Amino acid sequence: MSFAYLAILAGGLACMVLLDLRFRLVFAAPGRAWRAALVLALGLAFFLLWDLAGIGLGIFHRGENPVSTGVLLAPELPLEELVFLVFLGYLTLVLYTGALRVPAAREVRR
Repeated sequence: MSFAYLAILAGGLACMVLLDLRFRLVFAAPGRAWRAALVLALGLAFFLLWDLAGIGLGIFHRGENPVSTGVLLAPELPLEELVFLVFLGYLTLVLYTGALRVPAAREVRR
């Protein structure tokens, strides 16, 4: 049992939280935390259902590897998959919100 992959995902999440706090992008944006939580939860639910459907159809399989914890939330669904889906959703929100700010920042400089 290794926590290497889980630790890397947690580190990436921590870095995104710092970016979010610094630039007030997603959860740190004034009055938008509940929207961000809703979007993240809906995305997480969608991709969990997607994974479960793939597992049920025999498309997705968990591969044994030396960097995972081995903790399963369901058959063929490791703990790291849930953390990865949160990471993926949060990354998407941070990138999207950040990309919206780039044109606005260019206008301010002109």
